[in-house]
Amino acid sequence: MHLLDHGVELLRLVLRLDSPADAVVSRYFRAHPRLGQRDRHLLAEATYAVLRNLRLWRHLAQTAPEGSAESRLLALGWQAPGPTGGLSPRMLEWSRQALAQPTADLPAALRYSLPDWLAEAMRQSLPFLGEGGFDSLAQSLLQAAPLDLRVNALKADREQARASLGEQGIDASPTALSPWGLRVQGKPALQRSKAFEDGVVEVQDEGSQLLALLLAPRRGEMVVDFCAGAGGKTLALGAMMRGSGRLYAFDVSQSRLDRLRPRLARSGLSNVYPVAIRSERDDRVQRLAGKIDRVLVDAPCSGVGTLRRNPDLKWRIDAQQVQRLAQQQRAILRQAAALLKPGGRLVYATCSLLDIENDQVVQDFLRDHPSFGVLDAGEWWARQGLPGAPPAGPWLRLFPHLHATDGFFAALLERRGA
Repeated sequence: MHLLDHGVELLRLVLRLDSPADAVVSRYFRAHPRLGQRDRHLLAEATYAVLRNLRLWRHLAQTAPEGSAESRLLALGWQAPGPTGGLSPRMLEWSRQALAQPTADLPAALRYSLPDWLAEAMRQSLPFLGEGGFDSLAQSLLQAAPLDLRVNALKADREQARASLGEQGIDASPTALSPWGLRVQGKPALQRSKAFEDGVVEVQDEGSQLLALLLAPRRGEMVVDFCAGAGGKTLALGAMMRGSGRLYAFDVSQSRLDRLRPRLARSGLSNVYPVAIRSERDDRVQRLAGKIDRVLVDAPCSGVGTLRRNPDLKWRIDAQQVQRLAQQQRAILRQAAALLKPGGRLVYATCSLLDIENDQVVQDFLRDHPSFGVLDAGEWWARQGLPGAPPAGPWLRLFPHLHATDGFFAALLERRGA
């Protein structure tokens, strides 16, 4: 079986779009254990390249001289300098010429491989970026994301972690914004490194690390990570608290919390309490009302800001799903905010670029809850001494093309009163 045949079959399964692409790819590789590490890398890279560029490449593929729909797309995504994987010289030459064609005259949604509704929603949500800014952002979402690590400050400083990784041939550089961040070159076998096994580093996008920095939990406080998932931000918060106080990791998915447990064991933290809840109205949530110092709400969202990592998302969501998510986000924010004691602070965050999930959710909450105010993220940025221009307006906004992070939105809210 040619590598191309594997690629065609894998792409056919992924393009059903009925499951996350990473899960489909993992299942396929488990079902074909004879595929070597190098072949798996080539297949995965080609598959994700197709997902990122799917709409444009389907347009280009109409001129291909031969092959199935999947093989035409793979020919465009096949970036290996050596093996052809079974592609004919004729298809390789066509691919080279097709990718060299100018696309400036094509509609933006087609040029940047976005659904029409999403391209329009992004334009309307981000007018402050301007026309050139939209193009730069859309182009950046077609690139593969880097691999970022967070150094566990309980176990090492950044230079110690960097040196440990370097001893095993893993090249890492300090990130520009997060004081705990390292950016890794290539795709090394990180999980087999001593730094990872000992809990010195965890995989976490630099932008995600900044959310913990924005919440700024302190030693001895009561803190809740309301939508903890697999716990990347939980671990960052716990490290900031130096393992003191109580840190609750709430999530509606027990399986996601189960993935937190080995990470928690590696981290050395003893102040984290994972709790599976039925919903945001769970009794275990209600019992903490008015008692919590800090709350992080990394709300379930469309994930548009992570398209570099999860390009299938743009083909698996639609405007109606985003509307439903926005209603869920409002409900979660209301319940999470009720946990705060007077003077307590909450960060509401998403990895979305759409104002329906971001500004609108927060503005509606503030209108209905006059005891809460918003703190200026631009002032926070300046106090932290972060490079570059501070965010305009009260919100923290991060973009791949400006900050080299995933796309994030965050609002820092404070409960006022005695």
